[in-house]
Amino acid sequence: MKPIPLQLITVKLDNGDHGVFVGSPLIANKNAMQSSQVSEIWFSDIRDLPDQMKLDELMTIVHDQICQCKDSVH
Repeated sequence: MKPIPLQLITVKLDNGDHGVFVGSPLIANKNAMQSSQVSEIWFSDIRDLPDQMKLDELMTIVHDQICQCKDSVH
């Protein structure tokens, strides 16, 4: 089985609610992390996914969303 790189991002709100977001790693190595700062954050629409969805199918959806965002940003 081929490994799929994942990154989890946990966001906590002031009211105590929190969520975990799953996606492709944004920064590949620690050296690049030191020179990177967040400039913007976008959230996709909420999508209902099948319970039995495989990880590679989920990652295809995540990848398609990332590509869609890149195409709409100029």
